Amino acid sequence: MRVSVTRKNIKFTPDSRRVVARYFMNGDERTQQMIIRIMMLDEKQVYNTLEQTLREFARRHRNISAIFFRHCEEIKPLIEAMQIDYEGLSLNRKMLIGSYCTMEYAIESAAIFNPSIVEDFDQSGLEAGEKRVIISFRATGEGHISSIVFRRGILDKDNNLQIMKIGSQIDKAEIEHKTLLNKERFLTKLSEMHTKDKYIDQIMQDLPDSFEFVVLKNLVNTALNDPSIRQERRIALEEIIWLANSFYDVQFSHDSDITERVIFPISDSESRGIEDARFVRFVDDDNSVRVMATYTAYNGHAILPKLISTDDFYTFRVLPLHGNGAQNKNLALFPKKIKGKYAMLARIDGVNNYIMFSERATQWNSPILLQEPRYTWEFTQIGNCGSPLWTEEGWLVITHGVGTMRRYCIGASLFDLDDPSKEIGRLQEPLLAPLEDEREGYVPNVVYSCGSIIHNNSLILPYAVSDYSSTYAVVDLAELLGVLKNSTK
Repeated sequence: MRVSVTRKNIKFTPDSRRVVARYFMNGDERTQQMIIRIMMLDEKQVYNTLEQTLREFARRHRNISAIFFRHCEEIKPLIEAMQIDYEGLSLNRKMLIGSYCTMEYAIESAAIFNPSIVEDFDQSGLEAGEKRVIISFRATGEGHISSIVFRRGILDKDNNLQIMKIGSQIDKAEIEHKTLLNKERFLTKLSEMHTKDKYIDQIMQDLPDSFEFVVLKNLVNTALNDPSIRQERRIALEEIIWLANSFYDVQFSHDSDITERVIFPISDSESRGIEDARFVRFVDDDNSVRVMATYTAYNGHAILPKLISTDDFYTFRVLPLHGNGAQNKNLALFPKKIKGKYAMLARIDGVNNYIMFSERATQWNSPILLQEPRYTWEFTQIGNCGSPLWTEEGWLVITHGVGTMRRYCIGASLFDLDDPSKEIGRLQEPLLAPLEDEREGYVPNVVYSCGSIIHNNSLILPYAVSDYSSTYAVVDLAELLGVLKNSTK
């Protein structure tokens, strides 16, 4: 039996006007040549060139002059290596140098897709039947680099979504890396990444049980500066820094709108993108509330599952996930503990759905097989489309299945509340399949979601259209649960 779905007439499409000022480094030699040319300018020429740049770009970025100065600071060692008195440079000359080390990047020029939706922390001032929500998206720009962007809106009593106005400037966050690392956990993750033991031992053997990030970085950089270093060892050393850089906090300015806050790739582990964040409102045993998400960090050749959490959408803590279950993509956290343990869905083999339980939100081992492809539309693989949803009838899991012609469809399954390793029912037919006008995009024939919510006894399901744009659909919860409970009969 097919469940009726109401597609809503709203569309989120890429906006190439949304740009961020990124650090731009053109290589040491070319940058040195550029600095030499700037040093030949007198102060009036420096002032005039800087003023022209500020006239053209100040309205497009918040405090662009501070960005220029910060980007100049990035190449301070290079400037001093040229025997230039950095402290003696005028502020204008530093900002001008920084402007040449800056580029605009259109964060969502290519696509805005794979959405997830959570309840906002602030639910004040609403009418009956309304809910304030935050929707996250995977935004993709030049070079297919992905980041996380947000929209805020209100669902009304009829499940219509009113989206708040989008801010005009993108706010880049301040980043603070974790300074103290645990040696045992660090070595365990390196082992899971299959980093060569002989290169790990050479660096790690003299470090204490807890060590400072800067000490590790100095040791690795010293080894990397050896001109006779072999390529295999260089890769292993870079992976050590790659992992160490993966622990950090993200802090946004309080005068920024949520639509202006972009979580852009920070560490080496995510240099090629932050993919498919699955946000969930997590309620702990003491009733404290956080919003948490799993996402995939990608550096062009390897992936690293990570966890991000916030209690205000201004400050985010980012940590890598550990364990033999923290592999591959498609991890999704349950919204609360089950019998005192965190629970997580995963697709560690790329084909089947798994479930895991853990005492810690960052440590995942011993995955249990949960679902295998059963129906033709999911024969290639089955996975989740976001965190499970609590209902009185059981845990509702929105799934995705891949069938013929690599077509992605969205399905649904129901699991026991006390033991979510027990499946109660699964839709035999897709809940959502690409319509004719949803088949064209960056990746054709795909509908996909990273998280949904329940509102007014309805499933609110945001979804991506062929990896290009996004929209949402509404499903009557009672009808869906009724079909699921009878699906095995």
